[in-house]
Amino acid sequence: MKKLLWLALIFYSGTLGAQELISKEWLINGVNRQALIYVPAQAKKQKSPLIFAFHGHGGTMRNCYQGRKFEKFWPEAITIYPQGLNTPGTLTDPEGKYPGWLIKDTTLNNRDLQFFDQMLLSLKQEFQIDDNRIYATGHSNGGAFVYFLWATRPTVFAAFAPTAASVSRFFSLRVPKPALHLMGEQDPLVKPIVQRFTINRVKKLNDCSTKAEVLSPNLQRFEGNQHNDLWVYTHAGGHGYPAAANEIIINFFKAYQKH
Repeated sequence: MKKLLWLALIFYSGTLGAQELISKEWLINGVNRQALIYVPAQAKKQKSPLIFAFHGHGGTMRNCYQGRKFEKFWPEAITIYPQGLNTPGTLTDPEGKYPGWLIKDTTLNNRDLQFFDQMLLSLKQEFQIDDNRIYATGHSNGGAFVYFLWATRPTVFAAFAPTAASVSRFFSLRVPKPALHLMGEQDPLVKPIVQRFTINRVKKLNDCSTKAEVLSPNLQRFEGNQHNDLWVYTHAGGHGYPAAANEIIINFFKAYQKH
């Protein structure tokens, strides 16, 4: 395997008061990988939560940032928005003309797992990361990659929040973790019946109660064993990501840390 290299900060793309939105690059096996990162002012001085946010197939890191802007709801957290590479899709884009994430092959040959590992390593080298508060969320193919991270890197994370996604047949979840799953009742791509199957798998893994606590009209919480709860957010729409989900996901992340 070729040496993995982390490239230095290449430019500042903006400022948010005392906080910064920066762009970083990593050279992994000869391929440039990029991410946008929101960095709180205190990130080098005190331990900060860390959120990974993965765009869907055909998306970009910048569009993902524009649609999330999690710093509005958790300004103390570092949030990283990675950029995928052109990848054949399982539901659309079979020729791989648009960027996405690989969700199979758990060996070091998986370029996106290598990318994740290097992002995490370099962030820990530069900033004070709270190891008990590392989270991942992603939409569609990005949500499937979040489930893949759950399967392959479960001990890294405190909780996961995949949206409009399902667990792939290429891997299995084995370690209970707090999770939030978001689903559109009219999703034409990742069918609701498929997502409900994933939800039921997580319930079984987390040994959740059968009765839900209603947190809001669209949000339920199923209590899990050892605080490994499952939150389920459903909306009446399709495959799109509702803006209201941003605050809900952050509130979910704030409620859990590694124990």
